[in-house]
Amino acid sequence: MAKIARAQLPTLKKTASYYVLHMLVAVSVAYAVTGNLMVSLTLSLLEPTVQAFAFFFHEKFWQRRDGARQPAPATAATA
Repeated sequence: MAKIARAQLPTLKKTASYYVLHMLVAVSVAYAVTGNLMVSLTLSLLEPTVQAFAFFFHEKFWQRRDGARQPAPATAATA
């Protein structure tokens, strides 16, 4: 597992920095709207969690949709 993590370290660092950036933006926007830091923090942690679940089901929808559009594989006729 450590070997995989080391091989993916640049991607993991980029992901972590994007997560921090996303949180800062989300907290800032939520605070500008609500004026309450605790509410802002709660919303900023809740939103990515809900988005992760939404993304999962979004992906499943598109996988099924794309699978339904692909023609069935042709079978060789036996004589």
